[in-house]
Amino acid sequence: MTANPASKTILVTGANGQLGSELRVLAGSFPQYHFLFTGSNELDISNESAVHTFFRENKIDHCINCAAYTAVDKAETERDTAMKVNSAGPANLAAACKEFNAKLIHISTDYVFNGKADSPYSPDDATDPVNFYGSTKLSGEQKALAANKDIIIIRTAWVYSSFGNNFVKTMIRLMKEKQGISVVADQHGTPTYAADLAAAIMQIISSGRFEPGIYHYSDRGPTTWFAFAQEIASKLGTTCEVKPITTAEYPTPAARPAYSVLDTTKIVSVFGVAVPGWKNSLEKCMEKLK
Repeated sequence: MTANPASKTILVTGANGQLGSELRVLAGSFPQYHFLFTGSNELDISNESAVHTFFRENKIDHCINCAAYTAVDKAETERDTAMKVNSAGPANLAAACKEFNAKLIHISTDYVFNGKADSPYSPDDATDPVNFYGSTKLSGEQKALAANKDIIIIRTAWVYSSFGNNFVKTMIRLMKEKQGISVVADQHGTPTYAADLAAAIMQIISSGRFEPGIYHYSDRGPTTWFAFAQEIASKLGTTCEVKPITTAEYPTPAARPAYSVLDTTKIVSVFGVAVPGWKNSLEKCMEKLK
């Protein structure tokens, strides 16, 4: 695809992940932009000189950073790798965006919070990660903002898609294989269909209004992993029994926040983005997976 000299160029890093793949699908609906999709093979965001060279050689107007180390449990032991991608990477992109006059939208996570709240987290609530993955993502936010204060950070949660590996696809597979499964019922959050987040990001870019700051985006309606799984089972029409268990009964190397529901008021009021209910979005995703 050759760029129209008048069109703006959008760089999407982490292009092979769930969100990057959904942005690739959406790209066809935005012919006014020239998209550059890069995976870690094309652009290692943790390599400062590689990032600088890439920005110098390609006239980037917007960068959507979807690149991340997301293996939450593995991050507890693969600390250097997680920190390089999740902390140094965003800082490198933010600095390059400042130098080459591009606008950065960086994707972060609900895991920057400790999960002790009992009402939805707003973007300016105090951060306090309970695992190393959350620490690397928080460090990435802080270093990116230190390098370039004029950026947008969007924290999201419980992301799933028809692409990649995620909770929805795992549940569908297990429900087809087993007569019963146990799912954690005491962790509360908000599922996010990556296609909805991709649409929100493109709405922000195409609005022509860039209001720097930290925002939250996830689909509407708090739930638990157990209730999420029940909804998947009901849409699947399976006979597999979904049983609730506690976090204590399902120990993992990395601690999980017990409550990480995100308040999306700010992104809606500033950019007017639509936030669909998670059950409707789950239905759309499962239709695609059929």
